[in-house]
Amino acid sequence: MTETTGGTTAAANPSAPAELFPIREVARLTGVNPVTLRAWERRYGLIQPTRTESGHRLYSMADVEAVRSILAWTERGVAVSKVGSLLARSNAGPASEAPTPAEVCSGDWAEWQLQLRNAVAEFDEARLDQLYGQIFSTYPLAIVYQDVLLPVWQELMLRQDEFGRTSEWLFLDAFLRARVLQRLQLGRLPGRERVLVAAVAGQCRELELLIAGLLLGNDSLAVSVLPFGQPMDELALVCDKVQPQALVLFSNLPPGEPQVRQFGKVALAVNCPVALAGEAAEHGRDALRGTSIACLGSTASLMQRRLMQFLAGQLDT
Repeated sequence: MTETTGGTTAAANPSAPAELFPIREVARLTGVNPVTLRAWERRYGLIQPTRTESGHRLYSMADVEAVRSILAWTERGVAVSKVGSLLARSNAGPASEAPTPAEVCSGDWAEWQLQLRNAVAEFDEARLDQLYGQIFSTYPLAIVYQDVLLPVWQELMLRQDEFGRTSEWLFLDAFLRARVLQRLQLGRLPGRERVLVAAVAGQCRELELLIAGLLLGNDSLAVSVLPFGQPMDELALVCDKVQPQALVLFSNLPPGEPQVRQFGKVALAVNCPVALAGEAAEHGRDALRGTSIACLGSTASLMQRRLMQFLAGQLDT
């Protein structure tokens, strides 16, 4: 038997009515790529597909639902290694006995953050790089940055009045900027729609801008982050040359009237739709209501979803 593009009822065994799906169909149904599905099976034992005589995997609808449950936990920040026991506890008892995502995640994140602080305090780049890789193999991209790494970076930034903290923050900041830039470069594949992201001057740090650009991208969208310090009054020139699908302005401070007027001038000057992301998008929604500027929000899933809706003409401004 060979894999097919759709489900099969295993014609070789008419007594088995359960519909079975090949791995690529499960990937389509759940959004989880085949490499990850194989890892969840072989490394963690979370799913157990049947095998054909030729070795191809076939998944039941129960397997598909299990994949969706695993995905729901990991998207909330639960480490894959812990999901098996959580699913078992959820299936064994009433829902009230199942732990909440917050209960599971907070302890894990705190442990990783402690190890990060220790590595930074020793200025140990090799150890920091090791931890960075381990965290990435444990959590989704958004969780890595928003819930694990950025809180440590922000804590050190706010404690720079203490001796040594400025050096620690600069060390971590340089390390993270280099890693995020690397990931942004890897995401610049040809054939994708292109979006430009630019910082509003004085309204964010460079690392925050880079992470926003990384979190806005997906498999069908290439995001280019313009250099930190890009003049706002020259964005029209850049957009005219690049011809992006959209320009996203990024700011982490609530916009005042001068910023709102500035956003409006940019929107009139450039030859593409304009959106706003970051904390400014959360706090400036009322001020921008009725303009052509879309507010994307500040969290990864919200920014990315709203950006795709905006590009498709399905998001009200």
